[in-house]
Amino acid sequence: MELRHLRYFAAVAREGSITRAAARLGIQQPPLGQQIRALESELGVALFDRAAKRITLNANGEMFLQAAQRLLTDADAMIDNLRRFDKGERGRITVGFTSSASMHHLAPQILRAFRAAYPLAQIAVQESETYELILALEQRRIDAAFLHIATRGFPALTSQVLADEQVVVAVPADHPLAREPERPISLTMLSGQPFVVYRRTDGPGLFNDILARFEAAGIKIAIADEVNRLIAAVNLVAAGRGLTIVPSSVQVLHRSAVVYRPMVRRALPPLPLYLVHRRHNDLALIENFIRVTTRLAQAHRAGGRRQRAGT
Repeated sequence: MELRHLRYFAAVAREGSITRAAARLGIQQPPLGQQIRALESELGVALFDRAAKRITLNANGEMFLQAAQRLLTDADAMIDNLRRFDKGERGRITVGFTSSASMHHLAPQILRAFRAAYPLAQIAVQESETYELILALEQRRIDAAFLHIATRGFPALTSQVLADEQVVVAVPADHPLAREPERPISLTMLSGQPFVVYRRTDGPGLFNDILARFEAAGIKIAIADEVNRLIAAVNLVAAGRGLTIVPSSVQVLHRSAVVYRPMVRRALPPLPLYLVHRRHNDLALIENFIRVTTRLAQAHRAGGRRQRAGT
């Protein structure tokens, strides 16, 4: 028994006529009648009562029609789901964020835009450290990640810049550098200051690049504490352990205990927000997510350029 046999049977049951059912199905009447008789022969029961120019379901047929309709409905849904999955309209993806990337104003906009564009898709969000997210991408545990570093040295991955943001110095509220909070801080003003550093020893991280910039400028700092995560570093700044440098989007944290001061122009370069994913994706849904994210970022940059031109 094949699905087409069930479709033939259901059409004849609906029409009450092999002639009308054949016309609806777009096939010849004799082959359709043969298929119905073959189905009854395979089942070993009659499904229809036949009269001149008329065919109606009997009790067996009524029962069989209910089961056939359920199967046909499930089969149609299965086919529709498969086609939508192939087009990237259905399925599930997992997206990773670092703590700082999750605070970027683009993060909720991207998730909202993707859900609006693909309402049948499921998206799971995972927050972790930079290196853990890179490993998860390589091991196919997640499908895309938002990071503040590029993925040079990881040949299976690729990254693209979505936006740039300035970095700021997080200072304990009772520290002398917390005075004049609007005044930009230079690198030389940070020389000798105690710093809370967030980085991992077994992989790349945002603060590694910042330390390299200090070294290149001949600025020596004192490392008061070293932690794995940016938010933990800001917590220690709030506790008075020292200073740290963070993306400007992190300024929402501990505003009563931490003062965020801007840096002088070009003291440190703007911090890119990267979308990172595997070079070869096996799901259309991932490609659709990348496309939505890229378009939103392009629109954001274009809006920023128009705003600057207007001012």
